[in-house]
Amino acid sequence: MTVLPDDGLSLASEFPDAPREQWQHLVAGVLRKSGKELSGDAAEDALSTLLEDGLDTRPLYTAHDAAPDAGLPGFPPFVRGGRAEGNTLDGWDVRQRHLAADREAVLSDLENGVTSLWLGVGGGGIPVSALDSVLDGVYLDLAPVVLDAGDETAAAAERLLRLYEERGVADDAARGNLGADPLGHQARTGRPGYDLASVAGLARRCADRHPGLRALTVDALPYHEAGGSAAQELGCSLATGVAYLRGLTEAGLSVAEAAGQLEFRYAATADQFLTIAKLRAARRLWARVVEVCGAPQAGAQRQHAVTSPVMMTRRDPWVNMLRTTVATLAAGVGGADSVTVLPFDEALGLPDAFARRIARNTSTVLIEESHLSRVIDPAGGSWYVERLTDELAQAAWEFFQGIERAGGQEAALRAGTIGDRLAETWAARSKKLATRREPITGVSEFPNLTEKPVDRAPAPEQPSGGLPRVRRDEAYEALRARSDAHLAATGARPRVFLAALGPAAAHSARLGFAANLFQAGGIEPVTEGSFEESGAREACLCSSDALYEEQAGTVAAELRAAGAEHVLLAGRPGAYPGVDSYLFAGCDAVALLSTALDRMGVS
Repeated sequence: MTVLPDDGLSLASEFPDAPREQWQHLVAGVLRKSGKELSGDAAEDALSTLLEDGLDTRPLYTAHDAAPDAGLPGFPPFVRGGRAEGNTLDGWDVRQRHLAADREAVLSDLENGVTSLWLGVGGGGIPVSALDSVLDGVYLDLAPVVLDAGDETAAAAERLLRLYEERGVADDAARGNLGADPLGHQARTGRPGYDLASVAGLARRCADRHPGLRALTVDALPYHEAGGSAAQELGCSLATGVAYLRGLTEAGLSVAEAAGQLEFRYAATADQFLTIAKLRAARRLWARVVEVCGAPQAGAQRQHAVTSPVMMTRRDPWVNMLRTTVATLAAGVGGADSVTVLPFDEALGLPDAFARRIARNTSTVLIEESHLSRVIDPAGGSWYVERLTDELAQAAWEFFQGIERAGGQEAALRAGTIGDRLAETWAARSKKLATRREPITGVSEFPNLTEKPVDRAPAPEQPSGGLPRVRRDEAYEALRARSDAHLAATGARPRVFLAALGPAAAHSARLGFAANLFQAGGIEPVTEGSFEESGAREACLCSSDALYEEQAGTVAAELRAAGAEHVLLAGRPGAYPGVDSYLFAGCDAVALLSTALDRMGVS
């Protein structure tokens, strides 16, 4: 009988450590079977995935992949969380967004799991004058309220503060955020917003009378929604936070008081590890800023995570439920204090009751049934996550320093420096989307041309004029919209005939690939019958390379004789007579589909 040593479970201690070189040798053997002669670090590099910001994901992480000490939860540098208990007591704050003056929807959310409200006030959203009626029946001492009022921030804040007084809410029971964010407003609208001096007055009142109420939001969503990377989003939030610290301390608040008036808002995406690392890196970076300002113990960043609007699609919107579930999981694991799950129909207009229910229940399931909040920083200690957190923090700090050298966030916005950098990042990402290197399920991959549209009431118009708002599906959405218009005008979608050569074993893979690609652009593939019966003007050959060598030229000629105006081939470009263009993995699908629609007369 073997007796375990006193120091606990020494599992596999009798086996010698396997050196990294041995693993690389095995990787090289596998790559050799696919025709790649690589060894050592080169073999490992071949399995790495390049991310934005110059980061990459390695295939193997070990204890030798060092990262700075993450500390303990609730203590500087706050990487593992701003509070010692994390979200273990009650889970994260489930914050639902409301853009319409719908009191019944607000009360329904609060009665069914939502713990705080995020209200879009002013403009085309909830009128300031309607705050009283929208919050009628809401226990303001129990449900925190977060405002997002843009130009009307001062009026909305005064109305909410007056409501607290009128309803007898104790000063220390008022919680939430008045939502002042002048630089975020400038980023959205392209024009200077309300000045920080007026905001400082609100911050002073909150600091003196309402310890649970914050005055300012550092909203990083404008930069994420303009196509920015994770590091750029973090860098812009740091620069904004620093600008607010300067303004508030100049107005007489201490560094600790000023830091206590800020809440940071970040996007959570379906890239769960990057989201986890982003939230952890954000806390580390902000802790460093506040430490340099002389108040290290006040550096715990309050975080509000919102599932990314950029990833939400208009086609097959039901898939958005899966995206937001992964994003919410990442936000919870990353330690966000509050999480807003955007309804799956967010990109289509105002959500209905079912969409709001699914949104709030996403958090409820992860908290109550998956017990996701019972462990503080569950990703902490992972060599991959710790290394990614450190690398992302370094990239974000570099971007932040660039903004500071440009004169700070306001000057960089005014000069267009930030907009230009975000546009460069989005242009690079757009190429990945166009070539389907970054797939969009239900849009660029596995689209459904027969799906019934989901109709929603129009949402209020959002502030514009500054940084753009982009979505991953926008290029494909434009193609699908052209197809829809053609369908409405003619009663049929544009079509392409898929000519399968040889047995199923030879053509099925490329036939499926071609059908998938064409449908992403709203072009209906026809696989049955003859070309003459298809109603198509173009044809695409689908088979193996061997059969292309034997039959492509002949079949292309036959298709032209039957009336085909353009012949494509599913495969790498070659010297096949009669073939006009090619579609293959990695081709620019958006350009190919747009050109095809042009040829077909689809405007």
